[in-house]
This record gives sequence, structure tokens and C-alpha cells, in this order.
Amino acid sequence: DPASQKYKCEYCNSLFTQEELDALNPAQSTEQKADSDADEKAMGQEKAGAGKADREESHETEHTDDAVIYTCPSCGAEIVTDDTTAATFCYYCHNPVVLGGRLDGKFLPDHIIPFQIDRKKAEETFLVYVGKKKFVPRGFFSKKNIEKLSSVYFPYWVYSVKLKGKMNAEAKSIRTWIAGDEEFTETKIYELIREGRAELKDRPENALKKANSVLAEGVMPYRFGEMKDFHMGYLSGFLAEKRDIESKDVQQKLQMEMRKNAEALFRDSMGGYGAVHVRNSDFSAEQELWQYVLLPVWTLTYPGKN
Repeated sequence: DPASQKYKCEYCNSLFTQEELDALNPAQSTEQKADSDADEKAMGQEKAGAGKADREESHETEHTDDAVIYTCPSCGAEIVTDDTTAATFCYYCHNPVVLGGRLDGKFLPDHIIPFQIDRKKAEETFLVYVGKKKFVPRGFFSKKNIEKLSSVYFPYWVYSVKLKGKMNAEAKSIRTWIAGDEEFTETKIYELIREGRAELKDRPENALKKANSVLAEGVMPYRFGEMKDFHMGYLSGFLAEKRDIESKDVQQKLQMEMRKNAEALFRDSMGGYGAVHVRNSDFSAEQELWQYVLLPVWTLTYPGKN
């Protein structure tokens, strides 16, 4: 429920936090853990390791059972949601969609920013926006199309890095003055050395090939400090896109961008001179963090005459 940021029962309107839901059935989890611990003590170290792997595999299966994929037979779009969400149309082409299969474990996100704007607020905001436009076709905000307004979680990679770097530069400070009939110029030359660390956080990158890059970047920035650990329950009542761009596909682009940002930070520290010329710089990543994140987007597609 976007307004309360809790889970809401559609029958009695009770509200629950994620922690409260996780605590509803602690006895079974405790009992299973106790049995596993006893088995590990009885087995050798090798068998204990195998038991751990089995439990991890079981956990992944349990975690993915609730995720399903709807496939549009018209445009081929794949939309992910939980098995209780009624996805009756494709928000791209407005054709019906059908249940296609279950979500693979590797596609489960690390984090999510839950929806905080409900449908009523999203619709009001949209109508105010298009109401200020002079040449928008009426069909764009007709009641029929407004009904297709969809709440969709879009996939992004969020990249953070800690860089260690060193920069050498030459700076000049020039002073000119006149004494009598003569003009004097004094030039002081300095060698500047900067060495240190830069921590750059939460650089998002679109993880969906078919997404319009301008629109995917246009919804930024998000408050990444409000990210939550992913649970399938957050998809209840919403749709989500499955990523089809891996981190390795955008790794070089983001690494180069972050190095340039770090260089700019070091360069900005070399103030107070008339001119600064950077001779060389070298930055290396000490620690990288890649997070697969779902971000909330209210989207409306409009089929044109063509």
C-alpha cells in the first residue's frame, strides 16, 4: 500500500510491516534450523557443506515460487509480478497477456524502492501535466487511455565504487604591475600532487534494452537511501520488468564515468591558481558494489493513429 508503506489486507484493511509478516510463523523456521544444526554436528565437514548447499537451493526455490512472468503474444513483452496480481493487458500495446512461466532465481532483485504514490495521485498529477500542454491529442488523456495507467517496477543497476587515485599537475600564478614607465610580470610555477580516495555511490543505469534511454534516465533521481531489501510481497498489485542487460554489459561505461568523476573531484581541489594543467592521473577501484534494483514508475502508453 503506497500510502502507508505497509502490506494491506484487502478484506479487513489490516496493515502489516515486512517484519511482522516474517514473524508470523517463526516456530517452523526455528524447528527446521534446529534439525539442520543437529544433522551437521552428526556429519563430517564435507557432508555439512553439502547440507548447506541443499538448504541454499531450497531457499532459492521457495523464494521464486511466487514470481510469475506474463508474456504478451502481440509484442513479446515479458512482465514480472506475483501470482496474485491480475495482469489483464500489456501496458505497451494494450493487448491481453498470458501466464508464461516462473521467474528464475538469478533475476530476483537485491533491493527495491516501493511505490509511494497511489493511482489516484498519479492520475491527478498526469492530468495537471497534460492540461498545460497546448497540442496534446485528446485521445492521450481520454478516460479509456487513463484506465491503462500502470504501476511498473523498472530494472536498474546501481553502481557504487571506492577509488584510490593520484594526480600530478602544473599550476601557474601570474602577477602583473607597472612601476614608472615599465610593466613587470611575475610568473610562479608550482608542481601539485594530489593523492587520496574517492567514494562515489548510487549511480543508476537502465537494465532494460527496450526502455527508451531518455525516459529511463528522465525519471531520475531517486532517493536511494530509501531502498529496501527485496521481498516478493512488494510486487503484489504491481507489475515489474525483468532485466535483460547484465552488469558486465555496462561495467566499462560506468567504471570510466566514475573515474572521470573522481578526477574532477581531485581537479577541483587545485584552486587558487591562474591556470592548472593536469599532467597525469591514475585511479584504481579498491571496492565495487553492484546492486540490482527495481524502481517504481507510473507509466502510460498511447497508441497513435499509425
